[in-house]
Amino acid sequence: MDNLSKRLLQASCALALTTAVTTSAQAQSTRKDLQTGNKLFNQENYRASIPYYERVLAKDPNNATALFRAGVAYLAFDKEKASDYIYKAQKLKPKVSKDVEYWLGRVDHLNYNFDEAITHYQAYNATLKKKNDTRREEVAQLIQHSKNAKILFNSPKDIFVKNLGPTVNTQYSEHSPVISSDDKTLIFTTRTNPADIPGLQRATGKKAIAADGEYYEGIVETKRLDAENWDKPRSLSATLNSKGHDASIQLFDNDTKLLMYRSDEDGDLFVATKQSGGDWGAPDKLNSNINTKRFESDAYITPNGLTLYFSTNRDSEDGNLDLYTSTRTSTTSDWGPAKSMGSTINTKFDEDSPYLSRDGKTLYFSSRGHNTMGDYDVFKSQYDSIGHKWGRPENMGYPINTPDADSYYRLAPDGSYAYLSSYRIGGYGEKDIYTINYIKNATIKGTVFSKRDSTQAIPGVELVFSGTQADKTAISFRDVTKTPGGDYQVSLLSGRTYQVAVNKDGKNIETQEFAVPISTNDSTTITKNFYVNYIDTTQNLNSQFAKIYFDTDKYKLRPESVKTLWNTAVILKANAGVNISIEGHCDSRNTDEYNMVLGQNRADVAKNYLIKQGIASTRLTTVSYGERRPAAPNDSPENMQLNRRDEFRVVLKEGETMPVIQPVAPTTTTVVAPTPTAPLPGKSKVKMADGTKVKTKVDEDSDKVKVKTKGAAGEKSKTISKDGELDSKAKDASGEKAKVKTKAE
Repeated sequence: MDNLSKRLLQASCALALTTAVTTSAQAQSTRKDLQTGNKLFNQENYRASIPYYERVLAKDPNNATALFRAGVAYLAFDKEKASDYIYKAQKLKPKVSKDVEYWLGRVDHLNYNFDEAITHYQAYNATLKKKNDTRREEVAQLIQHSKNAKILFNSPKDIFVKNLGPTVNTQYSEHSPVISSDDKTLIFTTRTNPADIPGLQRATGKKAIAADGEYYEGIVETKRLDAENWDKPRSLSATLNSKGHDASIQLFDNDTKLLMYRSDEDGDLFVATKQSGGDWGAPDKLNSNINTKRFESDAYITPNGLTLYFSTNRDSEDGNLDLYTSTRTSTTSDWGPAKSMGSTINTKFDEDSPYLSRDGKTLYFSSRGHNTMGDYDVFKSQYDSIGHKWGRPENMGYPINTPDADSYYRLAPDGSYAYLSSYRIGGYGEKDIYTINYIKNATIKGTVFSKRDSTQAIPGVELVFSGTQADKTAISFRDVTKTPGGDYQVSLLSGRTYQVAVNKDGKNIETQEFAVPISTNDSTTITKNFYVNYIDTTQNLNSQFAKIYFDTDKYKLRPESVKTLWNTAVILKANAGVNISIEGHCDSRNTDEYNMVLGQNRADVAKNYLIKQGIASTRLTTVSYGERRPAAPNDSPENMQLNRRDEFRVVLKEGETMPVIQPVAPTTTTVVAPTPTAPLPGKSKVKMADGTKVKTKVDEDSDKVKVKTKGAAGEKSKTISKDGELDSKAKDASGEKAKVKTKAE
């Protein structure tokens, strides 16, 4: 609690006590309860004061004084109830306290009402008559806290904060998490009733209550049951828990030593060593270079055991903590003189709870200075190895930090997540222990089906997942369903709801909502199938265009491919309104870049053939998918053959409805040359882009057509067509020959 809060509490309690004594109208029992509550309140024993105020309110629900004092007391345990009580008190009695505007600012700030908090702080500041009143500076700081909090709260990070649950956390304060190197044992500090922890009361005899009315701090441990659950905590050791405050700080030296705090001489740092039998030995106090007669709070020893970072108020005039360092020459030698970390890290407010990343390049600590959201916030500073100094601290942001106290940030052994002690809305009481995880991507995969026929998968559907990051920045992820299975796969940021636009042929079919649960690792896969109001009528159309296949690493048309393409030309001529896309595919024998070129060549050779047969080039488009859309796994020669192919798909222009293709029976033994595009008589020579030479001769007195080709690699072909008959011979570069001969019916 800040200094201003303490001073105001003491002043308001003194006033309340006087009021209670001089008000004869109240019943004697009510006066007594109010007096007792105020006495405990004045001793900062807020938890114990609350039952007395509640007794007053049970008899007199509109007792503004009891409401106000109870509300202030509840600030440490229930922020929302604190707000309700103080606001009700002010409504009943606007001047219930001369400091009521201050406390309204406090409860609004802690409940994330930052603009309202600033208004109340400014109103309180206006009541301070003296220009040199020291409270003005503190109120100015609180206003700045609310401004900082508003900025950080409106720019949240994609972080998942999870409470460790009621097995670990209680209605009392839990803090100072220490995790073992195998991540299976958690040592922490609790202020719960020692009778509730096996061995704690027996070991320490902790029956007395501390000066603030709370139980003394004790060190306990719990074992991990699984990824989500912990065993019931138990006392760590009788030798570690004294009759005063004891707190865990750090396990080091292969988990054989425990750095800890004990409330000797206003607070000192100790080290306990694990004995051969597994129990802990009596803690040893660190030397006078570290411990003084002032307050030493928290510390961290680097993995090599040679540097100690710790917090102390040894040189502070107002009792605030600063961070210091000390070094030693070996792990068996003693600690050297302490040195302040300087004004870059330390402020005129408290700095506490130092912790370093394993590589020693990042310092984490808690501070009530810098640009805190209020009370302690967690900050980090990067070490400049060139300048040999620590960089300007950076606030870790919301939701790691909140308007209340957040401290004891400790990384898990593998660095993938962290532990934190925090007092925040939704907890079990005072400070609780939480885990901090960065939200990761999840892989979403599935299939798009027709809702009218749930077994009909729809290829070529575009899925666009639109959402926002935690800071409201728009994000978008997309994929197109594959052929022929209609499946998709996309990696996207988890932990949010996406609007999924389902598009086909450039048109939106529908938009659905899909909530992706939080993932804290990059290996989460979620299956999500979409069912949409769409019938893929192009499947029937496309099925009329047979695929053609290619030899390994070739894009030359096979004889049977020529026959298939002839049928394709016949269908296109009979359906002048149909346009097609020729899609080239490959197996996975070569690189992706190479296969993209090879796939394009395969698509181009089919297009060129169809153009020669009289199909306008404007009706034909080509695309290469290389090896990216396999029809079968590339795990056998047979499957690889299925992937070396051209596919033909109907293409619709924007606004165009699906045409009805007039059926044309494909030739089985006869290839009929289309009459409308009979070549003109004469001879011609053409050299293709790939170097293939093509000679064509058309007789004047008959429909005989002779076509000869010669490729750059020596492959040859000769095709003669006459009166509906086809005679074709081909030889590839290796000398392998093929023949095709058909007769007219």
